[in-house]
Amino acid sequence: MSGKAKVAKAPAGKSVIVIAGEDSNDCRALEILIRELQPSLKSKLVRISDPVRLKTATEGNLSQRIRTIVNKAKARAARDRARLSGIILHEDLDAPTGPHYSAVRSRLADALAKHSPCGTALALAAEETEAWLLLFPDAFPHVHPGWSVPAQLRGKDTGTIKGPKELLKKKLGTPIYRESEGPDIMLAAQQSGLLVSPVGTNQSYLDFVADLNDLRVG
Repeated sequence: MSGKAKVAKAPAGKSVIVIAGEDSNDCRALEILIRELQPSLKSKLVRISDPVRLKTATEGNLSQRIRTIVNKAKARAARDRARLSGIILHEDLDAPTGPHYSAVRSRLADALAKHSPCGTALALAAEETEAWLLLFPDAFPHVHPGWSVPAQLRGKDTGTIKGPKELLKKKLGTPIYRESEGPDIMLAAQQSGLLVSPVGTNQSYLDFVADLNDLRVG
């Protein structure tokens, strides 16, 4: 008998996609969106709770931060005895789409591709995840009947709306919007068939959708 320890192998066909993000509410909303945009996806979606802080990383520590996330994603897959088939990272840019967004996204995407052993998708939301929610304005009343997205926030380039979270708190109606309701809005959009027809545009959202389409995992 060999003295080498046996390594447990993942069951054939079992795979996971690991989602990492700065906020659990955003990650939950992202899961709903992913399942709608990729209905044939067979991989289990799992989360790791470590915060994602890539947008402000210097050249000296960006690679290290990504390697840390990748190693924890591998560990999570190993814990589930599954193949790691994808890594999805979420972070709010806290800035609008434009040259700065394009530069940050390119830098992060290149670093992810360099260090990840599997396909990746980057959800770098400009300005923040609430801007993505505004692409589905008719979902809001399904969460609270007193909510109505005003005309000045409908059909816009939501990636250029400054402070969408605060605008929702001020203009949506009662009760006052809370970040924890983001997943409920995304779920309402999914259940109402709204996710297939965004109202307006947002380059950061389109870039994420393109990443998902390129991921092509089982």
